[in-house]
Amino acid sequence: MLHFRRLFKIIRVAKKYRLDEFIDQNQGRLSIRLLFLSFWFIKRADEGESRGARLRRFLEELGPIYIKFGQLLSTRRDFIPVDISNELEKLQDSVPPFEEPIISVTIEKAFGQKPEEIFRSIDSKPFASASVAQVHKAILKNGDKVVVKVVRPGIEEIIREDIKLLQWLAALLQNRTSIGKRLRPVEIVNDYKSIILNELNLKSEAANTVQLARNFISSPKLYVPKVYWDLTRENIMTMEQIDGIPVNDIIQLKQNNIDLKKLAETGVDIFFTQVFEHNFFHADMHPGNIFVSKSNGASPQFIAIDCAIIGTLTKDDQEYLARNLLAIFNRDYKKVADLHVECGWVPKYTNKQEFESTIRAVCEPIFEKPLGDISFGKLLVQLFQTAGRFNMEVQPSLVLLQKTLLNIEGLGRQLYPDLDLWKTALPYLENWNAKRLNPFKVLEKLQENIPSWIEKLPEYPEIFVESFNQKSLLKEQNLLLLRSLESRDKDSEKKQLRVKVAGLISILISVTLILEPTFDQITNLSAGSLLFGGLGLYFLYFKR
Repeated sequence: MLHFRRLFKIIRVAKKYRLDEFIDQNQGRLSIRLLFLSFWFIKRADEGESRGARLRRFLEELGPIYIKFGQLLSTRRDFIPVDISNELEKLQDSVPPFEEPIISVTIEKAFGQKPEEIFRSIDSKPFASASVAQVHKAILKNGDKVVVKVVRPGIEEIIREDIKLLQWLAALLQNRTSIGKRLRPVEIVNDYKSIILNELNLKSEAANTVQLARNFISSPKLYVPKVYWDLTRENIMTMEQIDGIPVNDIIQLKQNNIDLKKLAETGVDIFFTQVFEHNFFHADMHPGNIFVSKSNGASPQFIAIDCAIIGTLTKDDQEYLARNLLAIFNRDYKKVADLHVECGWVPKYTNKQEFESTIRAVCEPIFEKPLGDISFGKLLVQLFQTAGRFNMEVQPSLVLLQKTLLNIEGLGRQLYPDLDLWKTALPYLENWNAKRLNPFKVLEKLQENIPSWIEKLPEYPEIFVESFNQKSLLKEQNLLLLRSLESRDKDSEKKQLRVKVAGLISILISVTLILEPTFDQITNLSAGSLLFGGLGLYFLYFKR
């Protein structure tokens, strides 16, 4: 019943914001158009609003789960038109908080102790509240200042119900409309499901936080707060309280004498270090999750929180991405096309010449601008959009990567408008490529593999024997097949010989009948001779 009530509300709100206009007469089936027409009585929104604004307001009215879905949609620039994705970026995840006594009950249920037994003090009012969880400041008994992140009670059930509904609507849109086939909403909803359900498990977020901290241990570039594992559960996470400046607060950064140019370049450096050195990158680096330390303004340090969404690449994707970026920088479009096919991003049957020509047509107008004016992230989005026209399968890890790159680049240019991402990135990529081709690096990889090879040594004789047996069996099967074919050929030759003999005999009979008829038999014999002659020719020349 709840399912249908929710569906009714979604259709009602969609009609209100004229989302039925997204589906024109040629795109949508009659059943969908009639569904919207049945809500003719709903008062419609302002006619002057753009389609992107109407979609944004639709998601805002439906609530936090849909707001979060819209935030994800804004990152899918490979699918979503620019005007819509730009509007969806404006979505703010502001949700009314839950306060006492829910906080106390949740903490007591998780730890078996009352809050006052664990904390010296804990603020009942959260200082941050989002769709999935909210955060409270607290002080431990030992005086440590911490923050306590608490998942909203009952939110998982609501999320799962909404996801089921979204999956049904996505399937309907994809199967019944041409625009749905192009946008692949089922895939987008499934990505969203994976992301948001992972956010519900704060133990997973805590583990990501610890790993990121380990990767940048003692680093002057990035600091990650400490996790208190004894005060962390699936629905509660306790971590060190930070004292930093929000990265988008330019006025406060200047007041603390933060070198903005250095800060922007450090952000880019952190991104490439995460992607190509650690292969473990924070994939939700929007301003709300990034702060700047107040100390050492000449060499500023970032502070990262909220590690729920983490991206990793396969070794192959990591390598091909770096080589692709270098090829793009060098305007080697043939190399870009070859790499896309080689790594399996586009099918093997792809016409490389056509693909290369399409990439060139997209990239060359962009490269006419000064490098400092070119958006690295947007170029990557356009490249993936182009590849999509050649049936490139969407890689979730690459989507996260391009989203993160867009965030980093946008943030960097907000801090320092003249930031040249290419200048910062190129030496890093060249250095990474040089390391990859370094003979000592190759030897290092061999050394890493030697223990596993030694472990498998006892299995090698058995593998060899099995391989030999299979080879022998295959040889026998080939011989049998060859003999069978030879026998069949011989039988066929004998058959043909018999047919030809029959043909010759028929022709001889025909000739005999022609040469030796009596006068009164001539009429009958001519017909018989023609019959035997015809049979003979058939057996000789046509019968096989």
